[in-house]
Amino acid sequence: MPVWAWLMGAVALEVVGTTALQQSAQFTRVIPTVLMAVCYGLSFYALSVVVQSMPMGMVYAIWSGTGIALISLIGAVFLNQQIDTAGVIGIALIAAGVIVINLFSGSGPH
Repeated sequence: MPVWAWLMGAVALEVVGTTALQQSAQFTRVIPTVLMAVCYGLSFYALSVVVQSMPMGMVYAIWSGTGIALISLIGAVFLNQQIDTAGVIGIALIAAGVIVINLFSGSGPH
């Protein structure tokens, strides 16, 4: 499987895990808590595969930046969480950084 597929899988699992974390109600709900733990574990496994082919700093920047943007979007769309102007600008800058890494860095997944 290509390294970028592992990386996108790691991002997707982290996003599902973080969404489940919010739904776990401080670990008092069993199913979201178990889903969170499984998704985080699988996400870190996928990251361990990716860092064999890419620099760890680059992997972490893409994984965390993409995750932040997606979690913020899920919070706004599905959980009715408000994002102020500064938050939108910050998320846009994170997304821009991920795009720059992927398009212009020789260390990104190509």
